[in-house]
Amino acid sequence: MTVNCKRIMGIDPGTNRMGYGVLEICAGAMKCIVIGDIELSKLKDPYRKLHYIFERVSSLIDEYSPDEVALESPFFGENVQSMLKLGRAQGVAMAAALHKELQVFEYAPRRVKQAITGVGSAAKEQVAAMLKGMLGIEYNPKRLDATDGLAVALCHHFTVSSPIQTSAVKPRNTKKSASWEKFLADNPEREIKNTPSKNRNGDKKLHLNKNKP
Repeated sequence: MTVNCKRIMGIDPGTNRMGYGVLEICAGAMKCIVIGDIELSKLKDPYRKLHYIFERVSSLIDEYSPDEVALESPFFGENVQSMLKLGRAQGVAMAAALHKELQVFEYAPRRVKQAITGVGSAAKEQVAAMLKGMLGIEYNPKRLDATDGLAVALCHHFTVSSPIQTSAVKPRNTKKSASWEKFLADNPEREIKNTPSKNRNGDKKLHLNKNKP
């Protein structure tokens, strides 16, 4: 019996170091194929750096043959120049994947952390520890861009395999949300009554009950 397997490459864009990881899913079983990072800090010319990113991402795609590529989108910060450089790095990595005719997906940093740890503000160390527990990977604690790249791939897998619940674990929530029924009991004027009427154009509309006869 043939088992269909899927590979996802995750990329954490950076201007000094770009992390990546390849996740393979076979019959629901997940396995890390590789994690690593692309060292960019020694390249001082910004255009040579972008060219190198394109070449290395293209080479990794050829080597590990992913079916899809997921990237972490740039976060908004106060330093406009840093955001611009990061956006360029992400765009070039994206272009390399698109050049190979692969589907590309983007996820915000908080979304990735939420998917892996259940907390959108989790630290890199927490993300790496969760990945080690789930996938049994070994990693260098001083080079966590690699685990961040793998986290993006895993976030994408959780998202496409379960669109409703995208988290690896449920978010922590110490407060119990009130039920909808209790809300309506406390706020009867907010209930929408299904009493259709017709306007001048003959279209049906719903009235908001405001305790008026």
